[in-house]
Amino acid sequence: MRAALLCSAAGSLLLSALTAAPDSDGSRTTAELRGTAVAAARAKAAGIDFGPCPDAEDLPGSMRCGTVTVPLDYAHPDGRQIELAVARARATHKDPHNSKRKVRRQGALVYNPGGPGASGLHFPLVGLLPEWKRLAAAYDLVGYAPRGVGRSAPLSCKDPKQFFKGPTQSPTHPSESYKKERIAQAKTYARGCAERAGGALRHYHSLNNARDLDVLRAALGEERLTFMGSSYGTYFGALYATLFPAHVRRMVFDSAVDPDPAEIWYRNNLDQSAAFEGRWRDFRGWIARHHDVYGLGRTAREVRRSYERARARLAAEPAGGKVGPGQLQEAFLQAGYYDDQWPHRAHALSAYLKGDPGPLVEQAAQHPEAAAEAENSRAVYVAVECNDAPWPTDWEVWDRDNTRLARVAPFETWDNVWTNLPCAYWEGPRQRPLAVGTGPGELPPTLILAAERDAATPYDGALELHRRLAGSVLVTERDTGTHGLAGGSNACVNGHMEAYLLEGRLPGRGADCAARPEPKPKPRSAAPEKPGAGRPLR
Repeated sequence: MRAALLCSAAGSLLLSALTAAPDSDGSRTTAELRGTAVAAARAKAAGIDFGPCPDAEDLPGSMRCGTVTVPLDYAHPDGRQIELAVARARATHKDPHNSKRKVRRQGALVYNPGGPGASGLHFPLVGLLPEWKRLAAAYDLVGYAPRGVGRSAPLSCKDPKQFFKGPTQSPTHPSESYKKERIAQAKTYARGCAERAGGALRHYHSLNNARDLDVLRAALGEERLTFMGSSYGTYFGALYATLFPAHVRRMVFDSAVDPDPAEIWYRNNLDQSAAFEGRWRDFRGWIARHHDVYGLGRTAREVRRSYERARARLAAEPAGGKVGPGQLQEAFLQAGYYDDQWPHRAHALSAYLKGDPGPLVEQAAQHPEAAAEAENSRAVYVAVECNDAPWPTDWEVWDRDNTRLARVAPFETWDNVWTNLPCAYWEGPRQRPLAVGTGPGELPPTLILAAERDAATPYDGALELHRRLAGSVLVTERDTGTHGLAGGSNACVNGHMEAYLLEGRLPGRGADCAARPEPKPKPRSAAPEKPGAGRPLR
């Protein structure tokens, strides 16, 4: 570890000035800006003492782990400190296409997978995959657990032993009594967050995630940041670009959240529910085209009837005593994120309706051993989104908006409400969303990747981010909806990403990539799950 010391008199004077109390008008924003500079200066001097990774992370020996210290409250950089867990794999310098060529290192590539509530600690492992080897040759691959996640000052809002309560119902048109039950649960969850975290809870939000990213940049010894954010990671990445444009080297925004302050977060979730209906329709159409394999119907409407028949049967008698309509809906929601899960979900539904519940139980059952991680992820999701912006506090507003939406988009609407409803009863102050945006020449060119039919982060969000970040270029994967494109199966998308990150070269305006092939029907009993997938994650 490098000595945590500012050696020059000028440095000492700067540090003293930056740690001064907030300016006379009480501007918290100014104090937080100063506090971020203080924390970054300290992190740059201290560096990160990388060593063996904890056994619990289950990472190979090539991975090295450490921590970076950040203030809980950037307005008070000398106050309580928290540690963020960081993992790194050094650049290999090996050209995967020419073993004799040594690749020049370009610094660290920092990644966030989204959420809020997802950990990026396993990200450096992608360097072992063929699609990432060129980037792994040139960059140290760096992942981390944001504040609140995993070992990074973890949040929790309820006893994890009580988190998975299956089987559960999932009515698409809930009764008044069911709504009252869920309102009570939301109030209890919000109260649990406040009681367990205390006064620290207010400091878990997206602006602080962006500030933490700048401290991490400094701790890694990077003068300018190279960053890739997926899903929610695009939102606080865009906040970072707005707050610290001079600190940006290159940024990739993969599956962009709509950053319009009016959308954060209540309207974003309404838009998401509407988009999932379209994706659910895509999935049913695919199943119908393979009726000879699954026997679930020759049209999307007939497939929906098969799904509803399974829901009714599970409501009366949960499969394996574990899988009810709620677990079925959660499993099929994952297929809205990732179409590579379509064959496995369709097979499980088909097998269940033919008398074999095994595949469905295997795919949809919740596992108690994962409850603590799932509850932590949920707690961070709720804390960040509730803290980030004002939410309607009148249940009648939620009820009106979502009753109307559920008439045309019943698949996900009400389950999305129950996920976010604690924000209606949240205790503590709310942030006012920062207006993301940079003018010409303020920010280096950035790259946005988006699938045209993405449901988790609808395509309009990518268009809005592109409009707000001057000099950005949008690459669109047409006619598909997989959430998260970077390093996937589309060689066109990967080619644009590599050209940008390795050479700083961007395509022309309106760059399109053809759709990836549809998945082929392959009846199997289990599906490979995507890390971090689930309703609480964007």
